[in-house]
Amino acid sequence: MMPFTIREELFWDMDPKLLDAEKNIQIIIERILCYGNLMEFKTMEKYYKKRTIINTISRIGYLDPKTFEFVLSYFHINPEKLLCYTKRQLHPQHWD
Repeated sequence: MMPFTIREELFWDMDPKLLDAEKNIQIIIERILCYGNLMEFKTMEKYYKKRTIINTISRIGYLDPKTFEFVLSYFHINPEKLLCYTKRQLHPQHWD
């Protein structure tokens, strides 16, 4: 059960009613960052501490380029601290 409201559409591949704000923190933050709207982003910021959000972001394996740049500038994170950045550096893709 979620203590705050976010659209169920963000969790198209699972039952959103089974989400737990603490146990499923990574998927919740990842989906809000990548697919959420401003209201959901603000709700996330009110519920989770900034340090918790940053620590969770650092463990996310992939962020699309636009979300990645937003996260870096908004939270002032060093890209080398992010798993998605280090994974990308280890496996460069052609035509990037």
